[in-house]
Amino acid sequence: MDILTKPATTTAPVTDSFPINGTDHLEFYVGNAKQSALYYQAAMGFQVVAYAGPETGLRDRASYVLQQNKVRLVLTSALQPEHEIAQHVQLHGDGVKVLALWVDDAEKAYYTAMERGAESAFAPHTKRDEHGEVVLAAIKTYGETIHTFVERRAYNGSFLPGYVARTSAYPAKPVGLKYVDHCVGNVELGGMNQWVKFYQDVMGFKLLITFDDDDISTEYTALMSKVVSSGNGYIKFPINEPAKGLKKSQIEEYLDFYHGAGVQHIAMATDDILATVSQMRQNGVEFLQVPETYYEDVPTRVGPIHEDLKDLQALNILIDRDDDGYLLQIFTKPVQDRPTVFYEIIQRQGAKSFGKGNFKALFEAIEREQALRGTL
Repeated sequence: MDILTKPATTTAPVTDSFPINGTDHLEFYVGNAKQSALYYQAAMGFQVVAYAGPETGLRDRASYVLQQNKVRLVLTSALQPEHEIAQHVQLHGDGVKVLALWVDDAEKAYYTAMERGAESAFAPHTKRDEHGEVVLAAIKTYGETIHTFVERRAYNGSFLPGYVARTSAYPAKPVGLKYVDHCVGNVELGGMNQWVKFYQDVMGFKLLITFDDDDISTEYTALMSKVVSSGNGYIKFPINEPAKGLKKSQIEEYLDFYHGAGVQHIAMATDDILATVSQMRQNGVEFLQVPETYYEDVPTRVGPIHEDLKDLQALNILIDRDDDGYLLQIFTKPVQDRPTVFYEIIQRQGAKSFGKGNFKALFEAIEREQALRGTL
């Protein structure tokens, strides 16, 4: 049975309300799951591993499960315009509906969360097929996003009961993505502290780090962010809200186009960011661009690194250091026409932070894209 979690090198003590073993999957509601699945295969090297739809007895939707190492994405489309999934896509565009968490006991996780103030999305229930059984339950979080608790210790199928194993017809070539490092949520002004408190009170998460508008600001825009983490460090959720600035911030732009709070970006880890980003660029993935001047002070600001700075500069990869080491990161442009969801590719060389030293260059790059869209 394939288990999705961060590598065993993360050894912080578990202090959560209930054990969370890692990210089980991320489910997107999209306008055309078949075509979206082809994008993720061709551009990011994911393999189709499972499918559910009319051919499997599921009459109202179609879902494609894609996987690369321990990153698992589910792309789901409705088959009728009045379906709630179609309504979700009409309002938000393609976006993340489910942040699914792999747990040992889904029922216990659900009822513990409910006792601590969570709102139910659906109660625990068991799905079975010839490969075993899975227990699922879910609670609501910011916007229309939900957390599904997945208990799959008694299951050895391709994904979940109701899905059939499927392989990619497209010759997808993996690009080296390993696991989900963190998922970032954007919420309305005043919502950040509310949702930080939710994760602390309901999930038992700890506040890992806080960034204020002095940390994340440019001449024109600003935002605030707090990062919450499960006790074992396997799950990290930065939560952003807009801050006052001279012009519309990227968070406000997201909220306007997504029509509410939701997942802004997903960070996926790699062991070789040069190889991963090189292949993704060849596959047609577009990345944000920082100016050449960004690299002038990197040797002084970051210190020695294993990689050749010229190679990183050629691919426009950002570098930052904290007390534990350094990290390399880069951000895609939005992967749909609405300027909402995008991806981060990250390689950690000991660093446990989120690239604070890159914030100014990154957000200036985002502002340049906003200006092109006429939304700055």
